[in-house]
Amino acid sequence: MIKNSVVMLALALILGSCSISKEVRNERKTINGNWVLEHVGYEGSEGSFKSMLFEDANGFCFEGSTWYFLENNSTGSYAIPTDNSVCAGGVRNIRWSVLENENGNDKLQFKYIDEKKKDIYGKVGYRLEILSLNESQMTLKSDVNVDGSPVSVVYKFSKQ
Repeated sequence: MIKNSVVMLALALILGSCSISKEVRNERKTINGNWVLEHVGYEGSEGSFKSMLFEDANGFCFEGSTWYFLENNSTGSYAIPTDNSVCAGGVRNIRWSVLENENGNDKLQFKYIDEKKKDIYGKVGYRLEILSLNESQMTLKSDVNVDGSPVSVVYKFSKQ
């Protein structure tokens, strides 16, 4: 009887340590669905920028892209519009999650996957700070260095 109790307690501790917080669970539910990336902006430096985002396409190519997040299996995709000859349009499959940050804003993270839901580039992925999130709007930010100076890339989404 005591052995069973100890085993059950150990199992409960293991399962409890793997669970996500209520806040992250709510963020995942809010992110779930279809979004449009309305605007990509830059903060922290003057001038105009030409940027390669997510090692995929120029920043302006992402404006108007549609993003789909499926909460129940943490997969999704984004599609860059094909109406611009400069941008390599098409769909990219992703696996995503929300990373809890006790010292600041939580982060949306994703990595590329193939049609069979296998990682394409191993442990390479991207993390974007969640600045704001509600049922209709989401603002994310990533910090980068440009010529040794910090610049923030800000992504403004609207839910469809």
